[in-house]
Amino acid sequence: MNDITKDFIGVVELIRESRENAIRKVNEELILLYRNVGKYVSEQIESQKWGSSYVDELASFISENCPGVKGFNRRGLYRMKQFYEIYKDNEFVSTLLTQISWSNHLAILSSAKSDEEREFYIKLSIKERYSARELQRQLDSGYFERYMLSTEKLEPIPVVNAIKSNSRSLSPTLISEYTLKLIDKKLLKQKLHELSEMADLNMIDSEV
Repeated sequence: MNDITKDFIGVVELIRESRENAIRKVNEELILLYRNVGKYVSEQIESQKWGSSYVDELASFISENCPGVKGFNRRGLYRMKQFYEIYKDNEFVSTLLTQISWSNHLAILSSAKSDEEREFYIKLSIKERYSARELQRQLDSGYFERYMLSTEKLEPIPVVNAIKSNSRSLSPTLISEYTLKLIDKKLLKQKLHELSEMADLNMIDSEV
């Protein structure tokens, strides 16, 4: 590879980096928009200024005044309302929301049953850069419950290893080693805390 080719590669890398930054920024703005719309709808309904018919009217109004804009039908607006209400009191998770796609958020909202489980999958999606399909696979497999059953503190646990190696997917073989059963609430919170610490350490290492 000659020097000219190396220079050209450098320019291509700048283009790719700029494009990725633009995509992230667009995603961030979309998530904030959906959250703000959800907040508006939630507050109007809570104050009893709106009933369900008003949400239908809002959907129609948006369709007429913003033609070509998708996702603001009745179902979409209620999803935005749910999105806002679930995370509005969780300041820590709120700082992570713009780091994954709306499709990933919808998958988590549809499948996760608790605050801890939602936080777990948000963090996992960020570290693994999951597509919606990859995330749904983990949700369908019950990976959260299986991970929480691990009793070996800071031993080789699939999700921790995946975070360290920045793997794009988790091994189905490792996932199948865990058996579902009822999870103690204290153990669940402990494991979620361990995952958070491991993720923070990984982020610090990558910045050094």
